Order: sequence, then C-alpha cells, then structure tokens
Amino acid sequence: MSSLAVWLIVALAAGIVEVLIPAFVFLFVALAALLTVGAAWLGLSATVQVVFFAAVSLLLLLVVRPVVASKRLGARGVPSRTEALTGKLGHVTEAIDPVRGTGRVNVGGEDWAARSAAAVPAGAEVRVDGADGIVLLVCATAAGK
Repeated sequence: MSSLAVWLIVALAAGIVEVLIPAFVFLFVALAALLTVGAAWLGLSATVQVVFFAAVSLLLLLVVRPVVASKRLGARGVPSRTEALTGKLGHVTEAIDPVRGTGRVNVGGEDWAARSAAAVPAGAEVRVDGADGIVLLVCATAAGK
C-alpha cells in the first residue's frame, strides 16, 4: 500500500473519530494527515513523513486549536430561558421578601421564583433585571409602586 493511501486512511479515521467523539482534537490530526499526503506525494521518505505529521499535528493542536476553540466554543451559544426575560414586565403573585429571599412572579404567563432588593407586595408590577440561575432578579416599576 502506498504512503499516500496510508495517510488518507489516517485522515479518514481521525475524521471519523472526531465525529464519534467530538473532542475537537482529531480534526487537527486529520488535517495534519492530509497535509502529510502532500509530503508523501513529493516523494519524501517515510521517516520524514512521520516527523512532518508529528510536527504539523503539534503545531495545529498548540497554535491553531486554541484560536479556533475560543471563537467556536467561546461564543455565548443559546441563551438561557431566564436571559430572554431580562427587561420584560411581570406581576408579583407571592410577595417578595428580600430578607427571607422568597417571592414569585408571573412573566409571560410563566411562574418564576423571584428576588428583589426591596420588598414588593403581591399584585405589583415588576421588571426583570436579570437572573441568578433560575431565580429572577426584579425591581418594582413606577406603575407597580
């Protein structure tokens, strides 16, 4: 079997492994194997091909992967359900007590646990300022005071 075929098989196998186990590592091994196909096509010896493959793999993993990973994996992704509620208005269904950390609000037809820096009575209108996990952080609106 020619060295071209061997490197193509290595590239294909690494690509399959990346799909099965998305570690974002084998992709760069596959790329290094494809680049090594070029070295084999140039007629370089098997030893030089292996050294080239190892060097390119390390270079891609140590230099290119962090850059690509920060752009690909560093993105915010899908916003949480609570992030989508920031800025929306709701109504207090159970009085919010900042000392006990209790209270509930209805925002967009959904019931949520809520906290506020100040006490807010049941029935008051509030605005969602953020969230702490699944607990909404709210403040009373001028209309709700």
